[in-house]
Amino acid sequence: MDIRVGLVGYGAAGAYFHAPLIHATPGLSLAAVVTRDAGRQAEVQAKYDAAGVSELDELWGRCDLVVVASPNRTHVGIAAAALERGLPVVVDKPLARTAEEGRGLARIAEERGLMLAVFQNRRWDGDFLTVRRLAGEGVLGAVRRFESRFERWRPTPKGGWREAGGPEEVGGLLYDLGSHLVDQALQLLGPVREVYCESDIRREGVASDDDTFIALTHEGGARSHLWVSSVAADHGPRFRVLGSAAAYVKHGMDVQEERLRAGVAPDSPGFGEDPEERWGVLGTPEEHRVVRTEAGAYLDFYRGVAAALREGAAPPVDAASAIDALAVIEAARLSATQRVVVPPA
Repeated sequence: MDIRVGLVGYGAAGAYFHAPLIHATPGLSLAAVVTRDAGRQAEVQAKYDAAGVSELDELWGRCDLVVVASPNRTHVGIAAAALERGLPVVVDKPLARTAEEGRGLARIAEERGLMLAVFQNRRWDGDFLTVRRLAGEGVLGAVRRFESRFERWRPTPKGGWREAGGPEEVGGLLYDLGSHLVDQALQLLGPVREVYCESDIRREGVASDDDTFIALTHEGGARSHLWVSSVAADHGPRFRVLGSAAAYVKHGMDVQEERLRAGVAPDSPGFGEDPEERWGVLGTPEEHRVVRTEAGAYLDFYRGVAAALREGAAPPVDAASAIDALAVIEAARLSATQRVVVPPA
């Protein structure tokens, strides 16, 4: 019998990421979606044969797993309510506003013996999988610098809580795309001992950061330079990884988000395959070669969730690693405010 999934929120995260991925994962069934929008309720009924409900209290009896894809400021309260009712939880990034809030959720989950997983789907970007493979094979040598960017050109704000809300909304790029970049850096290069950050609001009418740079010094000595921006009229490479033996440079974004937004089913053939013209280059100025991008695999996250619940496997992204990333983000916020280098707490 399938695990019944209750999804809280049907904005961009719920509609384009969670719902189609859940629907395509064997052993999971999207049973109900919390959204007050009548049109969205009709959509989830038509697309997924799922109930559209207006209130959280209507969800609890309909599901075996809760997925929280609501606005960031609500993540902790909804996740805690689900855990206290004995339900395992997936929370979209960021898990919480602070590392301490995240630790509180983790304690509740541990006390009740429940899974608490965090949707850090960018660990399954094809380009990042390629970076991890190349680093693991040793062809880069010792990785000394990891440069990573999510840059966009949106000179006119889109509006909504991510841009218009202040700190109470847990909005801005540092918490949004920055959560992914920090998580990837930690996964590749390990714990961080120093954080430096420059963070700005560049566009009129925006209340949260829209142009941020983060520099991390890892305990092993490597450095990560991370950029997130909505005002980049020219985009740098998605990845530039410099090692003692070679470099890897990759342009263009992972294809999975654009395909999900276009309505392509995530279990369709070739879904995560990168076009050849966007493959990266590995080598040195004297000798280099094009490297096929690993196939992106967002479905592996929810396959891992199903395995954790059915077989007792470790969750695909545990709360502890998400809390480590939150500690770095908090240090980055403090660094940007005080213009100093900060150790993660």
